[in-house]
Amino acid sequence: MIWKSSKVERRRQVATFVVLTIASFLIAVGYLTFVNWGGLYPAGVTGLAMLLQRIAQHLVNIAGGTWVVPFSPINLALNVIPVWIGFRFIGWRFTLWSLYVIFMTGFFMDILPVKVLTSFISEAELARLSADPFLCSLFGGIIFGFAMSICLRWNATTGGTDFIAIYLSEQKGRETWSLILAINAAILLAGGFTFGWSGSLYSIIYQFVTLQVVHLMYRTYQYQTLLIVTSEPKRICEAIYRVSHHGATVMRGTGGYSQKPTSVIYSVVAADDTPHIYTLCKKIDKDAFINTISTSRVIGRFYLRPRD
Repeated sequence: MIWKSSKVERRRQVATFVVLTIASFLIAVGYLTFVNWGGLYPAGVTGLAMLLQRIAQHLVNIAGGTWVVPFSPINLALNVIPVWIGFRFIGWRFTLWSLYVIFMTGFFMDILPVKVLTSFISEAELARLSADPFLCSLFGGIIFGFAMSICLRWNATTGGTDFIAIYLSEQKGRETWSLILAINAAILLAGGFTFGWSGSLYSIIYQFVTLQVVHLMYRTYQYQTLLIVTSEPKRICEAIYRVSHHGATVMRGTGGYSQKPTSVIYSVVAADDTPHIYTLCKKIDKDAFINTISTSRVIGRFYLRPRD
């Protein structure tokens, strides 16, 4: 049994390695194409690293140098404090995988040739994209949001302020991506005085699109209230606990039309668990009536799966 468990764990680690490598590649492609074309500044640590790289490259070019300033060392150096927060407050495995994403993103950004990435795009189309920062902010935000959601679903993050978002979400028991967006927007607006308003405002759109994609794809800190009318309350309560590790409250009721006694189950679960719970409820009681209500916040004891 131990051997089987370790075999399953090894497969899971290999799958995580492959998925996070692909996500890192997508992040790097998005940065090298749409972010650069639109002159965008991703906020947070990554955006600061890109900004410092551009400044350093500009100074090298002025001095007559021909070498390219690498992105990886700058990005890794700036992520020291966020990584420490991850180790200290979130979990070592989560942080190690996140560190892998940070490293691979920088690695891909340093080695991927932009000309090869854009070889399938005509020069006219490329010029049109470069002249349309709004379009770049939309496509860039979608790519980064998709890759970021993949990382989060596989128990990792892209680094920087994402560590802070995860930490605050676990402490507060709700999503804090909107708070991170507000902080990043404030930073970008402040940067508008120095680097120009156009790039800052389009970068805020980029951030907004990114977080909307994350909100749609990553639902760990989103909650839903279930109201289930059923004749099998005990079995459905057991199914809810088996899937979500959450309890339920059973209330006795009477059918308004049939006047027959029935049971109403009340439970709050993570949004990720609801599809599985729906399936089990219908298998147990095909006549069960299920009402789902979005829940903005839960105060009290609420189980969150440990990351490590």
